[in-house]
Parts: sequence; C-alpha cells; structure tokens
Amino acid sequence: METRTRRSERREEPLSRELIVQAAVELLDASGERGLTFRALAERLATGPGAIYWHITGKDEVLGAATDAVVADAMSLSSADATPQEAVRALALGVFDAIDAHPWVGTQLARAPWQSAMLRVFERIGRLVRALGVPPSAEFTSASALFNYILGVGGQNAANARAHEPGATRAEFLDNVSVAWAELDPDEYAFIRSAADRLREHDDRTEFLAGLDLILSGITATLL
Repeated sequence: METRTRRSERREEPLSRELIVQAAVELLDASGERGLTFRALAERLATGPGAIYWHITGKDEVLGAATDAVVADAMSLSSADATPQEAVRALALGVFDAIDAHPWVGTQLARAPWQSAMLRVFERIGRLVRALGVPPSAEFTSASALFNYILGVGGQNAANARAHEPGATRAEFLDNVSVAWAELDPDEYAFIRSAADRLREHDDRTEFLAGLDLILSGITATLL
C-alpha cells in the first residue's frame, strides 16, 4: 500500500531524464557503481524499470549522463568577469571538488577518456589557454598539461579516499602512510622518507592549487 501511494505521488511529477540522472547521482554517491541498477533506480523513483528504459537505454548511458551532470555543475563556477588565470583556477577547483565529493566520477572519466564530459573540460581549458595569449604552436601542449594535471590529481585524491580503512579518517590514513614512508630504506627512498612528515601535514586542496600555479607560471612564461 505504501509503495502504491509513493508511486501515485511520483506520477504527479512526470518521469524525465533529468530526474533519472539526479537519482543516479544519489545512488552512486551512496553505493558506488555496483549499487547503480535499474531496479534500485526504479525503487528510488517509485516507478518501474520499463519507464526508465523509455528515457535511458542502459547503465552505461546512465553513468555517462550522471558524470556529465556533475562535471557541468563543476564547470559553471567561474564568474563572467574572471581573468583567464582566475577562470582556470575556478575550473580546476570545481573539477577537483566534484571528484572529491563524487569519487566515482574520477573512475568514470578514466574509464571513458573521450566521453562528452571530458571533451567539455578539454574544450574549456583550451579556450582559456587561448585567452591567455599562448602561441598557437603551444596551445595543445599547454591545454594538455593542465587537463592531465587537473584530472590526474583529482582522480588520485579520490582513489586515496577510497583506500581508507572502513571508519578511518583522512588524518588517520595519512598518519599510517607517513609512518610507512618513514620506515622505508633510507638509501633507496631518500626523498620519500624526507617527505613523510610533509605528507601527514599537507592539505590536498592547497597542494593541488600550488601545483596548478606552477603549471600556469610555466605557461605564462612562454609569453615573455
């Protein structure tokens, strides 16, 4: 009886692709890719799987659409009057934070590297590189460096988050890794041992922006 009531209430708001994608994002955040099934979507939307298939053909399309939605939100954060450098930073942080909040996005982007979400990010970065005044001969290299850094670090940060032991905090995870680094062979891993304390104390977002600024400094140096 309760299910019938919920379905009746849901029918007052017609099922749409947007509703399905929103529900998919919620499921992915809660249960990961394994938890995203048409049965689970149907239960969340109080409808039948057949109604969902009317709008979306399969799981791959749902994953792609959910990824597109999260990335599109991340790309909308830059203000219209931002300088190209400010816009790059806003875009980079938006994507980094989106992958941090939705770790499955990093996995999905890596799995299908030239899906529409990736193309939109690369196009946006390329236009910003062009707006910086980078010579045409250096545009592709500059855009690629930024693109690979943003997605690479964002994806690695998400992977680190998934590596936590159940119930462990980020601080506890980093403390354990730092202890392991400090115990490595001093001849074979001299640098890593020296960075052990830094690993424990660093802030992922701050380090991400510092690395981004190094790349931007290198790109703008080509304009001199």
